[in-house]
Amino acid sequence: MDQTSIINQNLDYDRPIKLADGVFWVGFNDAKSGLQCNPYLIVDGSEAILIDGGSRPDFSTIMRKVLQAGVAPGQITHLVYQHYDPDLCGSIPNLEQIIDRPDLKLISKKENNPFIRHYSVRSKILCIDDLQHELVMQSGRTLRFFPTPYAHSAGSFITHDVTSGILFTSDLFGSVGTASKWNLFAEIDNRCGTCTASWPNPFEDCAETGKPCTWSGLQMFHSQIMPSNASLQYAMAVIKPIGASMFAPQHGSILYRQEDMQGALERILKMKNIGIDGILARVEPLTGK
Repeated sequence: MDQTSIINQNLDYDRPIKLADGVFWVGFNDAKSGLQCNPYLIVDGSEAILIDGGSRPDFSTIMRKVLQAGVAPGQITHLVYQHYDPDLCGSIPNLEQIIDRPDLKLISKKENNPFIRHYSVRSKILCIDDLQHELVMQSGRTLRFFPTPYAHSAGSFITHDVTSGILFTSDLFGSVGTASKWNLFAEIDNRCGTCTASWPNPFEDCAETGKPCTWSGLQMFHSQIMPSNASLQYAMAVIKPIGASMFAPQHGSILYRQEDMQGALERILKMKNIGIDGILARVEPLTGK
């Protein structure tokens, strides 16, 4: 799908939303929260893969949308978890039960897997390192995995669907904001691209555009979630050469315009005082006394 097709969709958040051929958003518009969660489904022939499948309370909504996308639970062959937080992994027992296939595989990274096992996992858990950082589906469609350590967990990684070009970025490029004004596809005013104002409150409307500031929501999220400047800088260096067609984060809105993707990447690269670095900048140096 091109950009025109994306923005001209009659978006119904109560149904799965197509991002590209064989790629669907299967989350929901959580009007009570300022933090949207976005599971994604890849469908290729009789095979399907669910990425960051969601929390236990969200299970029924997500599975209903998987069914609405024309996928029977038993078609799901792999569950991909890009880190181990409960908003991604909480529904694993529910998914395993309804998928009900002995060859179901969970894919994550070795640093995540000891924690993922605590979700009462029955299926085999694979590490992306042992897969040489890629998964090839029966048709030849390939997912490539890129480690982004400590962004935000030690085992964090991102997933690139080579066929569509979509990069599933996990917490990277995530944002917070006003739930009532959330859109699945980021609507960034052209004036925001050159804005040099200090970061406004993401929960208040910008005086210039009359909308909440996407950049401030992104900045607040990364400042609170990411552990350090170095981890975020490293992640951006990994992402930059991939040449993604779209950034599909696990939180917030999807970035689908190249200028917005580039703008987000550049703004993140300029951020300082992330995580522990921000704390150290505000306290007296430790003397050991």
